[in-house]
Amino acid sequence: MAEDKRGFHINDNVDVTDEVVAIIAGLACTETEGVNALAGNITHENVSKVGAGKLAKGVKISTDAAGDIMVKLSMILDYGYEIPVVCEQVQEKVKGMIENMTGLSVSDVDIRISTVVMGDHS
Repeated sequence: MAEDKRGFHINDNVDVTDEVVAIIAGLACTETEGVNALAGNITHENVSKVGAGKLAKGVKISTDAAGDIMVKLSMILDYGYEIPVVCEQVQEKVKGMIENMTGLSVSDVDIRISTVVMGDHS
C-alpha cells in the first residue's frame, strides 16, 4: 500500500505532495544568482548527483488559513551579493515557479540566511 503523504489537490485528477512543491521551491532558489546552496549544501549543480528529493531538506511547506502555500527556505549565500536584492529575487522566483507549475497560490516565501560563504561569482 502506498504511503499517504500530505499534499495539495490541483484538480479532479491531480494531486501533488508537499515534497514536490518543496523541490520546485528548492530548484527555483538554487537557480538564483547569489545563492550558494540550500541548507545542507545542496547546490543547483549537485542536484543531479544527490537527487532532487534532497532539495526538500532546506524547504518547509505549510498552508495559511486560506489554504495558500507558505514556503520557508534556509539558504547559504555567496559573499559579495546584496542580501535584500538576492532575497527578493528568490521570493519572486519561488512564488512564480510554484504558481506557474502547479496553479496553486503562494502567500509567503520566508527566507532564513544560515551563512555566507566565499564563492566564485565571476
